[in-house]
Amino acid sequence: MAKKILIVDDEPDILKILSLRLDKSGYEVIGARDGREALDLARRMIPDLIILDVYLPDMNGDDVARIMKNDDKLKNIPIILISATATTVAQRTKECGADGSIAKPFEPEELMDMIKKILG
Repeated sequence: MAKKILIVDDEPDILKILSLRLDKSGYEVIGARDGREALDLARRMIPDLIILDVYLPDMNGDDVARIMKNDDKLKNIPIILISATATTVAQRTKECGADGSIAKPFEPEELMDMIKKILG
C-alpha cells in the first residue's frame, strides 16, 4: 500500500510539481492550499507524512504544525516545513516540533532524500 503524503502550499505551481514528483515515486498525494484545509484533510485521511509551507494565507504553517503535534490523532505524523526563508524555517522547525525542514528553492532529490529518510 502506498504511503500517503499531504502537501500544504498556497502556490499552485509548487503544489502541482511536488504532487507529480511524489506520485511518480509511488506515493499517494493529497493537496491542501491553507491551514484549515490541511487540518481537516489530516484528520480525515491520516497521512504518513506532511509537507507544510510556513507561509499560508490563513495561518502560519508552524501554527498548523503545533496544532497537529498537540492532537492525539495527528501528533505522530512526521512534518517537513518548507519556506523561502532558510533561517526562519530552521528556527520555526525547532519551535513547533516539526521533524525536518527544507528551504525553497530546493532540488527535488533533496526533498525525496528527506522523505525516504523519515518514512524509512
